[in-house]
This record gives sequence, C-alpha cells and structure tokens, in this order.
Amino acid sequence: MKLGLEAIGALCDRLGRPERRVPSVLIAGTNGKGSTAATLSAIAHAAGVRTGLYTSPHLIEVTERIRVEEADIAPEELERALAIVLAAADAAPEISLTYFEALTAAAFVAFAEHRLGLAILEVGLGGRLDATNVAPASLSVVTSISLDHIEDLGPTVASIAREKAGIFRHGRPALVESPLDEAREVFRTIAAQTGAFLHEMPAEVSMEVGEPSLRGTAFRLRTPERAYALSTPLLGTHQAGNTATAVRAAELLGPDFPIEAEAIGRGVRSVRWPGRLEKFLVRGHAVLLDGCHNLDGARCLAIFLARTGLPADLVFGAMADKDIEGMVGSLADAVGEILLVPIDSPRAATPEELRRRVSEWRPDARCAGSLEEALEELLARPGDKPIIVAGSLYLVGRARALLLSARRERI
Repeated sequence: MKLGLEAIGALCDRLGRPERRVPSVLIAGTNGKGSTAATLSAIAHAAGVRTGLYTSPHLIEVTERIRVEEADIAPEELERALAIVLAAADAAPEISLTYFEALTAAAFVAFAEHRLGLAILEVGLGGRLDATNVAPASLSVVTSISLDHIEDLGPTVASIAREKAGIFRHGRPALVESPLDEAREVFRTIAAQTGAFLHEMPAEVSMEVGEPSLRGTAFRLRTPERAYALSTPLLGTHQAGNTATAVRAAELLGPDFPIEAEAIGRGVRSVRWPGRLEKFLVRGHAVLLDGCHNLDGARCLAIFLARTGLPADLVFGAMADKDIEGMVGSLADAVGEILLVPIDSPRAATPEELRRRVSEWRPDARCAGSLEEALEELLARPGDKPIIVAGSLYLVGRARALLLSARRERI
C-alpha cells in the first residue's frame, strides 16, 4: 500500500486523463461506502444513466471491482485495460504502481472507453491521498466515520474525518452521514475552506425503518425533495441508512442527472452487493455471509441478530490488526457456538491467537482447522440452525466461493 497521488496523477497524464472524461461521484467512509456506492449505481442505472461502478476489495474474482452498466467487467476487457495501464507505467521514466493504483487506472480507462454517463467510485482508504481522488468528482459522499486504519489515517475521529473530507470539491455538493460532533465540525470547516456545498444527512432526512427480517429491509424516508416508501434486499437497519444516503446522493446529482422517484425505487429494489449479510440455503440451514471487518460492522451484525432473534452459530476470522476483542465482544451474546478459523493471509490472526484474544468474552470459542471443516461440522448437525460466517472480507470471499462452487441453492 502507498498513499499519495503523485504516481496515479503522472500515470493518468500519460493515459490522456481518462478519469476526466466521465463525470464521477466519490464515496468515502469507514463503513457503508460499498453498499452506498452499489445502491447509487443501481439507482442511476434504473434511471437510464449508463453507469460504471468501481469498488474494493473483491470477494472471489478481481472483475467484481469494475462494473459497467451493472455487469462485472469481462476478464478479457480488464486484461486489455490493464495492458494499457502497465504499458504507460513502464514507459521511461518508469512509474512504480501499487495493485490498487493499477486497478483504479484500469477502471478509469474502461469507463472512458465505454463513454459512460457516470462513474461511481468507492474510495479505497481515507480519501485525501487515495488513488481515486484524482477524479474531479461532481459529488462527494462520506458515509459513517469510526476508528479504523488509525495507523494510516490518525488516532481520532477528527483526524480520520479530515482524511475523508479530502474528497470535497469547490462548488460541488458534499454529502456526509456521520452524526458525530467531532466529525461534523471537521466537515464544516473543510467545506468552508474548499468552497464545497455541505449537506448533512442527520439534518436533511428522517427515516422510519420496519422490522428487520431475512427477506430484506423496508423503510420510509423523507428528504428535502420527496417522501419515499422503499425496500432494499440488503439486510439490516444499517442498510436502510446506507440506502438513504444513496437516495439523497441521487437527488444531489442535480439537473445533469434528473432521477425520478420511480427509478429510485426500482434501483433500490435491484441493488446487488454480495457478502454483506448475503443469504444462502445449505442442507436446510440458512448460511449468512457478512464482511463485518471492524467494530462498527460487528455491532451492526449484533443488532440485526438481536432484532431478528436469529439463533445462529458463528464462524469467525479476522486480520490481526483489527479490534478482535471488541468485535467478538459485540457478538458474544448474540450468537451460539463460535468456531475460529484461519485465513490465508500473512496479516491474519491464527485461530489460536483469536482464541486467546476473545477468551474474556467467550472462553468456550473453539479453533477449527479450516473454514471448510468448521462449515462441515455445523452443517452436519441435525435441525436447521442458522450459521453466520463473519469477520474479514477475505474469509467471506472464500466462503462464498465454496458455496457457489457447490451450486448451493440461494434463498
């Protein structure tokens, strides 16, 4: 990883500035930015806008990171875009690129070649120094703010908010979700300094969320422009909040992208965002996959389980630098048995480390040799007790690949 805009800026110069040929929206945040980006993309597509979506990380195939008109980019098209990017980088003087910078540039190239009407870009890390930030965003969005990646973004909510607010643009709307006073003050200061038009979700919208279920999330939303009754297939009260941010973002796209209420409803109903409380049916058991890779994500999962009364067992794995104690502490009372599994990453905590770190909350948590072993043990039991695979997105991606390769039936 290498934060900074020097390399991506020089590369885009050589490529003829493809990121400037398609109007764009930048979406940053600690949690919810991917769901918000995917929902906004679905809304724009439903309104007839030829839309591209760039997100990270992928769960199974790298082509998931780039969508063109709601379809994952074809492998051969991604290869061609990357070949263009790498040829430009290899020209003298050579530009050293990270994996993320190369893929970001490939997305810019693909979107420009398709002559799309709008590109929705999920920021990778932070905002100010993220490679996506070379795009001249027509709209900037910041979803929730919490303490994550503090080694790169700073140790306080204010320091993280400053990095996220680095995507604000002069004379353009900036929509922020966080209700935290510390973040709000930073956003107001930076909006005034940059000349961005700040819109605060807590001040502009109100929402009533229905009872959570495994079928989806229904809610009523009132914005400065309209009142809506909406339903998203994404599960959990937190997804109603992410969807509301996407709806307000669609409204703020302005006269260049007039989006009617009916298109917003269709887009919200059709959104596709795998690995976030995604549901499968396996041998009569509901299996949910949730990439709640930090404390706030785990809290959202715990709230969903408590409100639905779902008596699920948990398969858990995480990166060693995450707040594992807080994550499992949040989930401890909401789940039954906990099986701790390894992840194929040098950054991952081993099952033994996980057990040591969660012992205060769940001394009964057990280590499993692998994800496959843990799933097989729980699925072999009689009855239909639900199973949740949660924690790292790497773990969720591996679980999703297993379930899809076995041609399991989706709920």
